[in-house]
Amino acid sequence: MVPGVPLPPEIQLAQRLAGNEQVTRDRALRKLQKYIVARSQRATGGFTPEELLKVWKGLFYCMWMQDKPLQQEDLGRTIAQLVHAFQTTESQHLFLRAFWQTMIREWVGIDRLRLDKFYMLMRMVLSESLKAVKTGGWEERQIEQLLQLLTTEILSPDSQAPNGVKSHFLEIFLEELTKVGAAELTADQNLQFIKPFCQIAARTKDSLVLHKITQSIFEAIVEQAPLAIEDLMNELDAQSGEGEGSDEDGGDDDSDEASEDEQDLQDTAPKNQPAGSVSRADLEVDEEAWDDEEDTGPVLQFDYEAVANKLFKLASRQSTPSQNRKRLYKVIQKLRDLAGGIFPEDDVPEKAYKKLLEGRRKRKKKKKRLPTLQPQNKEVGSETEASSADPSRGMKRKRSRKTDEKAGQRGPPGKRRKPGARAKGPRVQQPKRKKKGSSQSAK
Repeated sequence: MVPGVPLPPEIQLAQRLAGNEQVTRDRALRKLQKYIVARSQRATGGFTPEELLKVWKGLFYCMWMQDKPLQQEDLGRTIAQLVHAFQTTESQHLFLRAFWQTMIREWVGIDRLRLDKFYMLMRMVLSESLKAVKTGGWEERQIEQLLQLLTTEILSPDSQAPNGVKSHFLEIFLEELTKVGAAELTADQNLQFIKPFCQIAARTKDSLVLHKITQSIFEAIVEQAPLAIEDLMNELDAQSGEGEGSDEDGGDDDSDEASEDEQDLQDTAPKNQPAGSVSRADLEVDEEAWDDEEDTGPVLQFDYEAVANKLFKLASRQSTPSQNRKRLYKVIQKLRDLAGGIFPEDDVPEKAYKKLLEGRRKRKKKKKRLPTLQPQNKEVGSETEASSADPSRGMKRKRSRKTDEKAGQRGPPGKRRKPGARAKGPRVQQPKRKKKGSSQSAK
């Protein structure tokens, strides 16, 4: 750099964004927002990819220097909302591309203590990028451009994205799409959003990408199916309620139609129920299963048959790896079951597995208590009670008696034995006592 020549504004702002003082960083962030708005309004002379990479390097270290949790959240939201300062879709996509390239480049150097705030920053930037598409009216062209940008930078085979970036992106994509557009997007638009993931799942050779797409995209769609159906039914009920209200305002109908409406009203539960009353629909829902889902908002709607057909078309190709085909066929079967009205049972396999393990443990304990001595006369009763209180003690006694009986039965008559060995048997104890008594009398 020639001395005396001022630095470009991007480099000056990047240096101030990475400064040690928080006041300097906050002031540089406000100046950056104004600079982006002013420069993006020009007909010519927009940002270049190299300039945006310098800007994002300063923003990255601005987030790096912030250690307070609450201020991290505010800072991440302010940085992510910079995408709305750009006036054109092309400049917004250049800004987003530079962000993901910066995260991929700097990911290896992020330590464990700073990892959570950059996870949060990735989530916020993805959310604001979806909001930018929402502002444009969910145009098909903007959706395709955004998805192409994300899949090229993160999930393509030529991408250098670390596994941490891939995993986190796939985990949060459907969640953020649900928060931003679940109330507006149709089933066809949602299919357009997941179509790139279908294509990647069919051809990828990365087992991590295949697992995450299957788990975080397709399995999530299957798990949210009951909520999606409930949301759709509530919407239909609301529309039918509005229709009934308009019919009442319009005038009187035929007597037959009026009687049918009265019958329907009797079958359905009233909207305003007295306190403590329970409707028929409430009895059919398991309260414990839905306690955690009370505050959930709208859920993404999908045409399960269309998703299954799209996946089957891609998975049945000869170029699809066998591992991918097997994994996708399982998902396709679940989606077709949903299309046919068959819903999977929630949490039953895990609970059944835990009960199975507990049952096995109980059986093992019972097996240890089974080998107890059976009382043959009244004198042995006390010994059996003691052995039942301590199972291991009873087992030892049983084994010792069996060995003693076998030792007495299997001894060959012609074999010589040591004198000390015969003293161990139970039948030799009485001669020992006689010998001790005779020796004492002799003294």
